[in-house]
Amino acid sequence: GGTDSSAGTSSFSSKLELSSNDTFSISGTTGTISGDTGSTQTKVSSLDISTGAASAQSALATIDSALAQIDNQRADLGAVQNRFDYTISNLANIQENVSASRGRIQDTDFAVETANLTKNQILQQAGTSILAQANQIPQAAISLIGG
Repeated sequence: GGTDSSAGTSSFSSKLELSSNDTFSISGTTGTISGDTGSTQTKVSSLDISTGAASAQSALATIDSALAQIDNQRADLGAVQNRFDYTISNLANIQENVSASRGRIQDTDFAVETANLTKNQILQQAGTSILAQANQIPQAAISLIGG
């Protein structure tokens, strides 16, 4: 990523990489972070508390400030995680609904085909019955004539 700072505004671009056994992609355009995003990084080992109470108070203030920044970043990450959780839940719900819909469509097709099969079997049996009766008519006529 890189930073660009001009006319009192700053922008930062970065890349987020996630690891999983499943494949997924995330795309985005522009994000905005408001508030105090800049800080000087102070190592705890470089804080001097040996010169008196004032330096110890200053060190505590520095540590408190760092903890506050960590809390803010954790809150931001928690919000992002909540959005991911919601999106995952929503996608799982969509997948379940699509699967159920597909099942209903397949069941509906099966019902139509079963009805068509039954109709065709009835028509075939009726046709066979009519053919058998038609074959008996000439024999009845011959017996009436005196055959």
